[in-house]
Amino acid sequence: MFAVIKTGGKQYRVVAEDTLTLEKLEGEAGDSIQFSEVLMVGDGADAKIGSPFVEGAMVVAEVVEQGRARKVLAFKKRRRQNSKRIRGHRQHQTVVRITDILTDGAKPTKKAAKPAAAKKTEDKAPAATTEEVAAKSAPKASKKSAGDDLTKIKGIGPVAAGQLNEHGITTYAELAALSDEAIVKIDEDLPFSADQITDWRDQAKALSK
Repeated sequence: MFAVIKTGGKQYRVVAEDTLTLEKLEGEAGDSIQFSEVLMVGDGADAKIGSPFVEGAMVVAEVVEQGRARKVLAFKKRRRQNSKRIRGHRQHQTVVRITDILTDGAKPTKKAAKPAAAKKTEDKAPAATTEEVAAKSAPKASKKSAGDDLTKIKGIGPVAAGQLNEHGITTYAELAALSDEAIVKIDEDLPFSADQITDWRDQAKALSK
């Protein structure tokens, strides 16, 4: 039996045990999600078509993981004005597995979470944040400096400077001391490309002398 559900403004044809990547949904791995907007359900000649939704039909899924899609880069250049800009975006998304397709008002069966899966989640060490990576790569100082005007670096505007400040980068020295590992982490968390951040690091090295 299959069903056609609507979520995130899109329609999906699903069957039991299907794995789907959807627009971000609330929930953690192992949580159960119910889709009540079922447009069609059944099999062959017995399929029911809703108007717009099938009454009493429901699709139940389990959250497999929360993640982000691959980064999409937008490049804009103005001819003869020495101006170019690169912005990146990574869409949040949720991977789910279809567990039940219910009809006639049937209720989903609650299943206990597997102890092994819970233990695996507890034992998994949290990923290092951008601030921790940057702190490890930055030189030790006895007293934190007041901060530099990062907008003096070509390519960094007020918004980009604010985002870098939020990630613990407030001075030329901190930016110049970023390791390649820290640059990769910032590339994942912020809408900047690794090439951009590397260029800013090179400029910061000259300004911090």
